[in-house]
Amino acid sequence: MRILLTRLSSLGDIVHTLPLAAALRASGHIVAWVVEPEYIPLLAGGSGIDRIVTAPTRRWRTGPFEPSTLLGIRTTRDEIRKFGPDAALDPQGLVKSAVWGWLSGTGRRIGFARGWRREASAGLFYSETVQPPPEARHVIDLNLSLLTAFAIEPPWGGQPDARSLLARPRPAGSGEDEAPVVLLPGTARRHKTWPAARFVDLARRCASEGIPVVVAWGPGEKDVADVVARAAGPGVETAPPTTLVELAGVLAGSAAVVGGDTGPLHLAAALGVPAVGIYLATDPARNGPRGSLVRVARDPADAAGPSAEAVMAALVDLLREASG
Repeated sequence: MRILLTRLSSLGDIVHTLPLAAALRASGHIVAWVVEPEYIPLLAGGSGIDRIVTAPTRRWRTGPFEPSTLLGIRTTRDEIRKFGPDAALDPQGLVKSAVWGWLSGTGRRIGFARGWRREASAGLFYSETVQPPPEARHVIDLNLSLLTAFAIEPPWGGQPDARSLLARPRPAGSGEDEAPVVLLPGTARRHKTWPAARFVDLARRCASEGIPVVVAWGPGEKDVADVVARAAGPGVETAPPTTLVELAGVLAGSAAVVGGDTGPLHLAAALGVPAVGIYLATDPARNGPRGSLVRVARDPADAAGPSAEAVMAALVDLLREASG
């Protein structure tokens, strides 16, 4: 069966959808994935996706009625129809993602039941819905529950594998110099953000133990990265700007990665890199990192999150396990 899967963005959500695509292909289905162009590297190469269809919806929204936008929508629709899906899956649960299944022309358009999808109106574009079972708490398992529409037993607890993003897969910490700990102080939303002062404290603790630190950043995050690196002092530096592929290389070359509930943290876990997730408002049972070496640091009694001492303890424990 030819299946169209739509998960347009963002980085962490795409990482959490990889096990769904892998399970579909393992069951013998041919998969096309509709995605924003900047995430193509994550799906190309050895990921196993049979076809990647780009839909630059973020750009289209800046000029929805411009001729170039209308042409782009038609081009994406035609590419999907050329693929000829027998069914369309929408794990994203938004109108902007559900509409592609409807435009594809397939009679089977599958999404989450009302109350499980992000926008109720996305259901207008579905022909059938899936109600996840109670045991499916993590977003990866929620996505995997969509497999039941094809009579496939979901591989609950699946872990994403993003190693195809690396040009030459290598173990974390490979190289001549001592591998650094990478800190990720930026997040997309304030309620997920651990205070910069605590990142500074953590960076100083690492440096005092002789562990070099690199502070990585994404769009709009360089200022806070510079603040952390400057305040932490010797042994701590700001990473250069990176593409998605370059970011994967930085993460894969690290001893461990520490950050909030953000895309690069989930990418690190999917690359097999030791990762410590710092959780404040979001629930790690639903959004925690999934990988072979992960830890979650959390303090529900403190609105600002766990102390730097607690995160350092989790990091040291993780590094000890990774080296053993």
